[in-house]
Amino acid sequence: MTVRELLKSRPREIVTIKPSAALPDAMALMLEHKVGCLPVLSGSGDLLGILDDKDIFRAIYEHQDDFAKYTAEQWMTADLIIGVPEDSLSYIVGLMVKNIIRYVPIMEKQKMIGLISQGDVVKAQMKHMEITNRYLKMYMEGTHLG
Repeated sequence: MTVRELLKSRPREIVTIKPSAALPDAMALMLEHKVGCLPVLSGSGDLLGILDDKDIFRAIYEHQDDFAKYTAEQWMTADLIIGVPEDSLSYIVGLMVKNIIRYVPIMEKQKMIGLISQGDVVKAQMKHMEITNRYLKMYMEGTHLG
């Protein structure tokens, strides 16, 4: 399965944040939308970085008394590893494992068109395994159509 196929199979809105947003606002947005990260976009829609729950947790730990004064831009990860729609899911899994990351933004023509999480990959692989197992079972029982 390719990234493009996965994105088509589960279209969803990508919740983003501005670089100047305060960390408590980012936390509220993550909790409201039940997401673990927020792509940080410039005013023109360019991807600047990703702010995830671990970034916020680290900010709170290091600045317990005044973490609220910090912005998404100050704590986001700016050195991003990206994917493209033609990538296979196995390639994306390899990126995640090798680089110890949980999210991969998907870029096309310099714009972010999607965001793949570890959970997305696991769900897609589980669905593929369920289908494969069903066909194998039908084959073994002699009830397949081919």
